[in-house]
Amino acid sequence: QVEVAESGGGLVQPGGSLRLSCTASGVNLDYYVIGWFRQVPGKAREGVSCIIMKDGRTYYSDSVSGRFSISRDNHKNTVYLQMSNLKPEDTALYSCATDRDPGVEPSDACIFGWFRHWGQGTQVTVSS
Repeated sequence: QVEVAESGGGLVQPGGSLRLSCTASGVNLDYYVIGWFRQVPGKAREGVSCIIMKDGRTYYSDSVSGRFSISRDNHKNTVYLQMSNLKPEDTALYSCATDRDPGVEPSDACIFGWFRHWGQGTQVTVSS
């Protein structure tokens, strides 16, 4: 059984940084894709960043490109999302998701969001 858990959210001032962690158990992530998504009540879910665990190919949405960085540690079955220069509009519930890699580009994974295994999410609030 695949289980996904996020950590690292919290309250941060504008311009600050946070690092989110996503750990998956019950799978060998070498053959999986992991994505970070965020959602604000009343708005559509956004695919923020996705990574192909086998080769490290990444995708970032336009809203976070240049400020967020996704990385992986296959030995720890963990993916990190380093968020820098945070803005109030980055406030959201951030969720991590994973599924087997069907051979797609990471952009497709984030845009279509077809993952079956999701974590509970971690809240990120950017406010002064």
